Amino acid sequence: MPFPDYTATVPTFVRLLADEHGDKELIVLDDRRLSYRDAEAQSARLARGLLARGVGKGTRVGLLMPNGPDWLVAWLATTRIGAVLVPLNTFFQTRELAWLLRHGDVHTLLTVSGFLSHDYLERLEAAAPGLADYTTDPYRLPDLPYLRQIFVWGECDRKWAQSGPELIASAGGEDAIDDAFLAAVEQDVTPADPMLLMYSSGSTADPKGAIHTHSTVIRHAFNLASQRDLVPEDRVWSPMPFFWVGGFVFSLVGNMHRGTTTLCEEVFDPETTLAFLERERVSVALGWPHFGKALSEHPSFASRDLSSLRAGNVPNILPKEIVPDDPLLRPNALGMTETCGPHTFAQLEGALSEDRRGSFGVTVEGVEHRVVDPESGEILPQGEFGEICVRGYSLMQGLYKMERQDVFEPDGFYRTGDGGYFDADGVLYFKGRLGEMIKTAGANVTPSEVEQVLIAYPEVKEAYVVGVDDPVRGQNVEAAVVLELDQAVDGETLRARIKKELSAYKVPRHIFIYPSGSLPFTDSGKIDKRKLVAMLEAGLASD
Repeated sequence: MPFPDYTATVPTFVRLLADEHGDKELIVLDDRRLSYRDAEAQSARLARGLLARGVGKGTRVGLLMPNGPDWLVAWLATTRIGAVLVPLNTFFQTRELAWLLRHGDVHTLLTVSGFLSHDYLERLEAAAPGLADYTTDPYRLPDLPYLRQIFVWGECDRKWAQSGPELIASAGGEDAIDDAFLAAVEQDVTPADPMLLMYSSGSTADPKGAIHTHSTVIRHAFNLASQRDLVPEDRVWSPMPFFWVGGFVFSLVGNMHRGTTTLCEEVFDPETTLAFLERERVSVALGWPHFGKALSEHPSFASRDLSSLRAGNVPNILPKEIVPDDPLLRPNALGMTETCGPHTFAQLEGALSEDRRGSFGVTVEGVEHRVVDPESGEILPQGEFGEICVRGYSLMQGLYKMERQDVFEPDGFYRTGDGGYFDADGVLYFKGRLGEMIKTAGANVTPSEVEQVLIAYPEVKEAYVVGVDDPVRGQNVEAAVVLELDQAVDGETLRARIKKELSAYKVPRHIFIYPSGSLPFTDSGKIDKRKLVAMLEAGLASD
């Protein structure tokens, strides 16, 4: 099995990379550049500052930052001293942020003051009543009882917050933590220690927090990177966010294993992104299909020199022999947060043979699969459709705050909720979620979460959310609403409201208003979502 031949912990990982790659660029954000050696040195300084502020093994450290050098350094600093990283979605609105900070028992938060249109300082004060009254830490907040301190990168006028850069500088203060003490701490970080608490949408309204160890993240990223066409000279662009497992494990950590350079931007914009890719001589592009479509349709695309591109999976900007036009002939993989990324895999570049059309690769080495009847749990024969179950080294240790017996089967298998089958050659054919999860542009959306927000509005009596197929995004989030008697509101007004409460990717593209009694229901009184999808598709077509 392709695993690294060193102790699989972050402190060992970052020191070895610094020794091997030195001044080579590790990560680029627009005009900011950070080498492998700089990443080790800067994360060591921040780690000493965290130690001086009481952070240590097992401390849950929230990270609310966009992709870039600051995110990278904060992750390395947090985990090289044994603390547990809790990445936060930069799209989170107040209610989502408050829920995750509390459920994740975040003790220390490292955040930027704002990003794009998001004012995180204002949002934190709304998420934690009483925070604005503090002039120093530690906090004692009933709504976030474990939160003790917040460090902010960027402009900040709040007396309750402390400066992130000053935290780094505090490593040299009177309570200084020297290199020798940091090294002693790092020696007690083991491969089995929890390193990551990463959240994703579950089958209910609340997200699920998967616990992964140092060994799981480092070994799985190494294993996957070993199967990719990557060389140290590559410059890899991917707009996938680091707070999700694809952007973090598959892209960022995998790139580091191969000694490549990861290229980031503050925001995806076709014109500026094309100029950035041309200037940085990008050689590998990873991302979802709609990024390639947006880039190729920009008027400046034809005049851009992207001849350095040689590998990846983004259509339209890569040659057709690398990424075929037909989506069903593009190699694919199946993964999830609970399995630390892909648990099946196929070489990204090139075309599938016609007899493998629509397939999702083979089982990653070190992982086991079986397919069971979704109702009875009975193991099904090869080739028969059912629920995909997984077990192996990349599987999470558990779901945070859930009993083990409520997560895993007695023999350690995890039921993924995905439906499919394996053929005689061990190739997976994934057919979709067995539940109602919506997959839109690479993001998971739980319909009930969006429905609950809509139903909370005084005009709304009923709300139903479904995924409608889209050739570029996979699915779009769409909603049907029935209003209370004598109430009047239009779909766009509801969309404007919900944008303030949920992340942008969860906001329905359209909210259709229907009369009471006009929506399809089953004999048991439940909404017939299959027929509802057909209704919404007809409505979209007429629009």
